[in-house]
Amino acid sequence: MTVRAKFRCSSVKHRKWTSNPEENAVREFEFDALYDPSVPEDQRYAKATPSGKLTVTVDNPAIDWKPGHAYYLDITPVED
Repeated sequence: MTVRAKFRCSSVKHRKWTSNPEENAVREFEFDALYDPSVPEDQRYAKATPSGKLTVTVDNPAIDWKPGHAYYLDITPVED
């Protein structure tokens, strides 16, 4: 069963894992479950994700999640 949640990017932090200037920096994005009781879609998502946090660290420069913007998170089981 796939579950869809709605999360808002709440922050982005720039991190460097080493002091080597030749290594790429990574970004750490933090997301919070989104709920607005006046939005019917959010009322449906709240049944699956009434609260939650997600932290994602990426080194892909093409990823451009923006704080304040909402995103869908689809969780699908991996077949064994």
